[in-house]
Amino acid sequence: MKHIFIINGSHPFAHSGGRFNETLFSSTISYFDSFEAFEVKHTQVGDNYNTKDEVEKFKWADIVIYHTPIWWFQIPFGFKKYIDDVFTEGHQNGIYASDGRSRKNPDINYGTGGLMHGKKYILTTSWNAPKTAFTLDNEFFDQRSVDEGVMFGFHKMNAFTGMELLATHHFHDMEKNADVPYELHNYSTFLNEIKLKL
Repeated sequence: MKHIFIINGSHPFAHSGGRFNETLFSSTISYFDSFEAFEVKHTQVGDNYNTKDEVEKFKWADIVIYHTPIWWFQIPFGFKKYIDDVFTEGHQNGIYASDGRSRKNPDINYGTGGLMHGKKYILTTSWNAPKTAFTLDNEFFDQRSVDEGVMFGFHKMNAFTGMELLATHHFHDMEKNADVPYELHNYSTFLNEIKLKL
């Protein structure tokens, strides 16, 4: 049985109610709950949580699924706080042992002290920016993809813990021009493809 840990990094703030990510979060839980081959745990970062319990969820998981909107080209502040709190609690307790370097040769092996080798993660992001902002010449993101640009640091953070990227799925133009049924249909197809890899 595969252990799936699903995290909703969205929380209400200002004009962002977090409804789309809440829908994704609920859909993902329901999807994996419907198969006997998977056991699911989940966290909503906007709710109260215990950092020790959250570390145990990471240690338990085979697959971590992150859902997050992007606010001002970063993850929401509540999600960042969650990661800071939980990963710090996981120091020498299942998430990472050190930065991987030794005092004898501190110039090499940075980022190799993770304790979550063998685990994989999935990332979904939702954007106001249209997909063309990333792909067209002379548009805002200079033809850098989400994963190679804004989310590069997020991926390196997970690599630091020892986790390996399984897949990403990005939702664009979700504020001004969202077609939610279409996006959820595509996401369902994505989950079906992921399930075949697990």
